[in-house]
Amino acid sequence: MKLSGNTILITGGTSGIGRALAEALHKAGNQIIISGRRSNLLAEVTQANPGMQSVLLNVNDPASIAAVATEVTTRFPALNVLINNAGIMQIDDASGTVDDELLTSTITTNLYGPIRMTSALIEHLKRQPSATIINVSSALAFVPLAISALYSSTKAALHSYSLSLRYKLKDTSVSVLEIAPPWVQTDMLNSKDEPRAMPLATFIDETMAVLATDTDEVLVETAKPLRNNVGPNEFEFVVQLNDSLLQPQ
Repeated sequence: MKLSGNTILITGGTSGIGRALAEALHKAGNQIIISGRRSNLLAEVTQANPGMQSVLLNVNDPASIAAVATEVTTRFPALNVLINNAGIMQIDDASGTVDDELLTSTITTNLYGPIRMTSALIEHLKRQPSATIINVSSALAFVPLAISALYSSTKAALHSYSLSLRYKLKDTSVSVLEIAPPWVQTDMLNSKDEPRAMPLATFIDETMAVLATDTDEVLVETAKPLRNNVGPNEFEFVVQLNDSLLQPQ
């Protein structure tokens, strides 16, 4: 992917991986538009990064997505990159009764959101000389974390959707990339100070380096063992991973 000269809309750009990626791409020479639901956080990020723009967006609301799609394509007709980053991750128990509100919110944010955003902008992107859709999934798409089964499942679905989207767009000007982060030190599940997680700055540096190559899947080194696990005997690896993560530190 060309790392400069783009006009990029990124969802969930006010914290964690979204903010860090937006700031790295901003420094690389791109017009960045971050989106999120809280105007105070949008203002905080844009004020810290002069030239960065923002738009209020609720990815759970189809009407909000439609309105933002119209707004950003009008304000930024050169928009050529969509990064579907917004997501939520919570603890659940697949072995018990599933909380329907948790189920609905997780699927709506993590799966419906990227699909709806892509649908709202796809015709605009196809009119650009060169465009890219980047879906941020997770290494847990390939090896689920059992205590967050819903999150893991939505990321597996997003991976599958990305493959279909890439195939359908293969003869157009739109490329489809997937970033599958490993465990990263962010506020998600209170992992900011978790020593077993990858430092956010290191993850962003490695991700930017891989983004600059000709690849469809953006994987840092620590994510590759999980990505490579998929196969007939994958459950054994799932057990090993979950047992190791649940052991007291």
